[in-house]
Amino acid sequence: MKIAILVEGATEDAFKKKLCEFLQSRLEQKMPKLHLIPQDGLIPKEEKLKRLVENLLDNNGNDAVIALTDVYTGKPDFKDANDAKEKMRTWVGKNPKFYPHTASHDFEAWLLPYWTTIQKLAKHNLSAPSGSPETVNHQKPPSDWINEIFRTGKCRRDYDTVSDGVAILKNNDLMIAIKACPELKAFVNRIISLCDEDKIIS
Repeated sequence: MKIAILVEGATEDAFKKKLCEFLQSRLEQKMPKLHLIPQDGLIPKEEKLKRLVENLLDNNGNDAVIALTDVYTGKPDFKDANDAKEKMRTWVGKNPKFYPHTASHDFEAWLLPYWTTIQKLAKHNLSAPSGSPETVNHQKPPSDWINEIFRTGKCRRDYDTVSDGVAILKNNDLMIAIKACPELKAFVNRIISLCDEDKIIS
């Protein structure tokens, strides 16, 4: 099984190692080949997305294509996760091998469950945003919360989306974020279901 995953940029690409470790522990011999394809900031829209998906399926030997977009793009592109997924489905058309998914509201929502680790790296005791991670929204997306604690903490620097993202995930169990983040759970379960329905996370 070969799966292409369209991601917005290097942040999500840095997530690949942790994701593969988790999937390998569940899928073992049925582990797919995952090809994360960064899109330099934003997932393409409309006809561009359709052409990219068709090319990855028809010319690159992929069995499936997953598009993983942030709901928060810095522009009023999507109202919420369902709106983002519905628009991507519409743009690509009825293609049974295409699966739209979202990080709500951005990838950093999936890091918020590890706030204790974030505090240690930033050297600050700022409290975590209230509510479940994926409800932290457009007004102040998760990446802004993490940026704030890094800038105001004793580390006195900006949050680095790649190196700090890797450091936050490194010694933590991905299942913690999966249980806290329904969109992450749906994304991981999509990959699992394409390989072995019996291993889906309930």
